[in-house]
Amino acid sequence: MPTASPSETVGRYDKQPTVPLPADARVLTGADGWAAAAEVATARAAGRAPLLAVDAYPGADLPLIKDAIAAALPDWTVVDVEDAAALPIEVINDRIADNLTDDRVFGVLSHANVTAFYDTERLDKLAVEADGDDRPLVLVGWGADLVARRTGAPYALVLADMARWEIQLRQRDGATNWRAQNPAEDRLRKYKRGFFVEWRAADRHKRTMFDRVDFVLDANAIGAAHADPRPAGMVTGDAFRAAVAGAAQRPFRVVPFFDPGVWGGQWMKEKLDLDPSQPNYAWCFDCVPEENSLLLEDADGAVVEIPSLDLVFTQPKALLGERTYARFGAEFPIRFDFLDTMGGGNLSLQVHPLTDYIQQTFGMHYTQDESYYLLDAGDDAVVYLGVKDGVDRDAMLEDLRAAETGERPFEAEKYVNAFPAKKHDHFLIPAGTIHSSGANSMVLEISATPFIFTFKLWDWGRVGLDGIPRPVHLDHGERNLVWERDTAWTESNLVDQGELIARIGDTVEERTGLHELEFIEVRRHWFSDEVLHDTEGTVNVLNLVEGDEVEVASPTGAFAPYTVHYAETFIVPAAVGPYLIRRSARSRSDRFGTVKASVRGTRTGEA
Repeated sequence: MPTASPSETVGRYDKQPTVPLPADARVLTGADGWAAAAEVATARAAGRAPLLAVDAYPGADLPLIKDAIAAALPDWTVVDVEDAAALPIEVINDRIADNLTDDRVFGVLSHANVTAFYDTERLDKLAVEADGDDRPLVLVGWGADLVARRTGAPYALVLADMARWEIQLRQRDGATNWRAQNPAEDRLRKYKRGFFVEWRAADRHKRTMFDRVDFVLDANAIGAAHADPRPAGMVTGDAFRAAVAGAAQRPFRVVPFFDPGVWGGQWMKEKLDLDPSQPNYAWCFDCVPEENSLLLEDADGAVVEIPSLDLVFTQPKALLGERTYARFGAEFPIRFDFLDTMGGGNLSLQVHPLTDYIQQTFGMHYTQDESYYLLDAGDDAVVYLGVKDGVDRDAMLEDLRAAETGERPFEAEKYVNAFPAKKHDHFLIPAGTIHSSGANSMVLEISATPFIFTFKLWDWGRVGLDGIPRPVHLDHGERNLVWERDTAWTESNLVDQGELIARIGDTVEERTGLHELEFIEVRRHWFSDEVLHDTEGTVNVLNLVEGDEVEVASPTGAFAPYTVHYAETFIVPAAVGPYLIRRSARSRSDRFGTVKASVRGTRTGEA
């Protein structure tokens, strides 16, 4: 359905959305934060020497944190628990070798806890020493809480938290994995070690602290790689808990991040007001809570950055809904991101693993089903999807292997369907389906969250931005390609599957997907003034795909109206229930469109 051009929205896309802290909460910076933490520890000591534990997420700049503590609390002794009790890196490497595998990209999900990285006897010895020390003491490092709890003494607890995107940026600049001597290692291998091992153990550990933490420190701002310079802020545990609880009761956005790529385009630079000096932007992770952040903002405009996963971990039922939480646990199952090839190149030809394969091979409990929603498209845009009728499987695999070795290019059009793609088309891509977005497309990718499990089959002969050939996984891909998804099946099941649900005046509701094999339901709404929605007990993820600006409002006034601009992805927690999306007072558009994703079978009243 044609609508007004969003050209007037240039520059209005909010790249730093915030979540409010309680009205009386303030971000403490510098020595003020450490003084407040020391005051709590001293009050709690009740005549003993005060004890402060600063538990730092792996990836935090521990030397800078220790320097800040020493400068702010010169009379306190600072003990690095990592130096004192961590296992030698060679022992750790042996313990996690099976999880890391020899593959450059894929490992096996670890179920280790933080204690797997420490010498238990040395932890116990350190606790005895800390308990017997008559000086004010600060225990610092990942696992500091382990030692403090072992003392049996009262203490104050600070969580120095980190978002995964900031960790990745630091690793690209030469930072190592936790205590690993790998500054020059391939960044994909660094990421693999974090994704499959370190971050899993670290998340399990910090989930034990959320109810007890006295302060949360923004470790993203200490030694930041590319974040906007800001003082390292700290908020009380009560303010942190109130902010995330409040976020689970109203619409919000996570902080998007953008990254260039070999196939990257120019659309986001113009439409989303990004740095024009960059050669391209390939990705925008606009709703990937495993990696995105939340900015907690006080009444004075000061912010503290926390991982958006903290909200998922602490408020899973309110955020996800009881049925979705029962199905996925404290994990956000829906991902929205942008793939920009406008003026760029084709994505890699790829396939995602089938559910049984990802469970048996990588330890993930669900797979990366997805879809491409065309936010914009050039006249020549295509989506590669499904094998052509009558394809010779052995011949195709032989040609793919020849292309991988550089013997000859792979003739994708010989084997794979290329469907013309236009703005607002929606292509469905259940796992096991060969696919790729062609050049001159702006894709809103709506998918399940396991987002690194892409088996590249052909990458058009390119190398990565680092000059290294991007990894191709033909062996994995061959085991997961569903060859029966040929032209006829793809046309009948994955292309042009829109279905009219309701039309009331000029308001239209359509079902655009996904395929019955996928767990995500997507509805599109066209409207001029307002549309009434209801979460029906499960989290909703939406994007304003047409129109300049709308408000999300509560029919009962349960939350303040929330402004959303063109192309912004926003989350409506399950706890919200009924909500309105309506034109804002400043809007100049005639027509609006949203796409909304939710988890099938989890809405109230659904069987």
